[in-house]
Amino acid sequence: MKSAIGIIVGETSPMQFKFMIGRHVGRGAYVKVRGEGKDWILAQVDEVKRSNAAYNLAHMERGKEDGQAREWIVAQARVIGVATAKGLRPPTTPSRPGEEVFLADERLIKGTLGLSQGRMYIGKLRGYDLRVELDANSLVQKHCSILAKTGSGKSYTAAVILEELLEKKVALLIIDPHGEYASMKSPGREGDFSRFKIKPRGYDVTVYTPANMTVNPRADKLFRFNGISLNAREIARMMPEESSNGQIGLLYEAITALKAETDTYDLEDVIEAVGKGTSKSKWSLIGNLEQLNEMGIFSGFPTEPDELLRRGRASVIDMTGIGPEMQSMIVARLLSELFEARKLGKVNPGMVVVEEAHNYIPERGTGKAASTSIIRTIAAEGRKFGLGLMVISQRPARVDKNVISQCNTQIIMRVTNPNDLKALSKGLEGMTGELEEEIKRLPPGTAMLVNNEIERPVVVSIRPRKSLHGGVSTPIVAPEEEMLDRPAEIRTEPPERRAEGGLLRRMFGSR
Repeated sequence: MKSAIGIIVGETSPMQFKFMIGRHVGRGAYVKVRGEGKDWILAQVDEVKRSNAAYNLAHMERGKEDGQAREWIVAQARVIGVATAKGLRPPTTPSRPGEEVFLADERLIKGTLGLSQGRMYIGKLRGYDLRVELDANSLVQKHCSILAKTGSGKSYTAAVILEELLEKKVALLIIDPHGEYASMKSPGREGDFSRFKIKPRGYDVTVYTPANMTVNPRADKLFRFNGISLNAREIARMMPEESSNGQIGLLYEAITALKAETDTYDLEDVIEAVGKGTSKSKWSLIGNLEQLNEMGIFSGFPTEPDELLRRGRASVIDMTGIGPEMQSMIVARLLSELFEARKLGKVNPGMVVVEEAHNYIPERGTGKAASTSIIRTIAAEGRKFGLGLMVISQRPARVDKNVISQCNTQIIMRVTNPNDLKALSKGLEGMTGELEEEIKRLPPGTAMLVNNEIERPVVVSIRPRKSLHGGVSTPIVAPEEEMLDRPAEIRTEPPERRAEGGLLRRMFGSR
């Protein structure tokens, strides 16, 4: 066994203890101490403090120093549990002061925390060469959320999870407002692939556009709803919320008259039928219907629900070129049809991914969206019918809490906004001040994973994407323009002078 790194000191409790450090150990490290019998107690370092009595305030005020005083470092550790042959259990008695503390071995950490619940490899435990693997069935059936501020890597992390699901032949439908996920078709080119022991690859991804190929040339196919013989309710659901009851009444009258004449009609026929009415309200209604018709979202050749959920394939609904209100109406109808088809067993089980979820399921008081109701329904009932949900957002405070609370797996990256942190505290069980501080300090590419199958939140270094990342920010200032903004003496300095230390050396001299 490796030598001890410290000794327990002071007062202890069954769930925490302090120990004086003899060797370097950092915040977040996992340690172990002997429990009752032969069992080990696993704990994690929450805080590390350094102290020296010679340099306390009273001594400094009197101008005194005690050169013989000794510096010491004390760590505070929070107990995770006792690892036994039958699983993890909480300790019943506190650890003894004077007991030696050791660094926990990786086998103990992995087995105690439950990091290998499945075969979905999302990264490594921060500071350790330990793979963090999730169970695909649990993640899909019990839903997942990814929450982070802009630039923290939420879409990148989402793609890592989606890659794993596609390799497990899960069917995916991705609502993509900005066209970030089309790049999953191509193998990645950047990342420490050797460290994480993965290889670049592309995936089976089909991109659909509700607009047209001119507006969105990267799309593979048009996305369309059935536009033949629509009833009034189907059309009304795609119209602006401010449409008056009078307009909806006119729509019902026009369609009733159409059905009396023919069994087959399209949106242009409906517009013509409305135009035959005598009410002055018809002009506003005609304007809304013509706008809907010009958009082309209704067609005699609709995109069938079973085409969108195919095993091992991602169908991306790229909303580029579609206004925000129309986006939520498209999502509302699409997911309603998909959920009904899934309940009847007409489509494969799978997962719906909603990027920028605050636009589609806003929290009460922060906005309205036509898609809120159906997404809530999928969050509450989807598990029974084999339809999972992943929601991704940069503003946790603006996402419907009813949906977030249904997510069994929560992946949280860096969040600093006080309102967003408050929202996370309400939505996460066991959120402490220490965890909140940890979330504020997380670097890009690192996530806090909260999952019922893992004994406590863990920090994960997310593995590189195997596919090409499509969410890279567009540079505003080109490198050559940055050079032009620099002082002339830096821009014109000869290479040999730069090699010698450049401007700083000329200003301050060599050392």
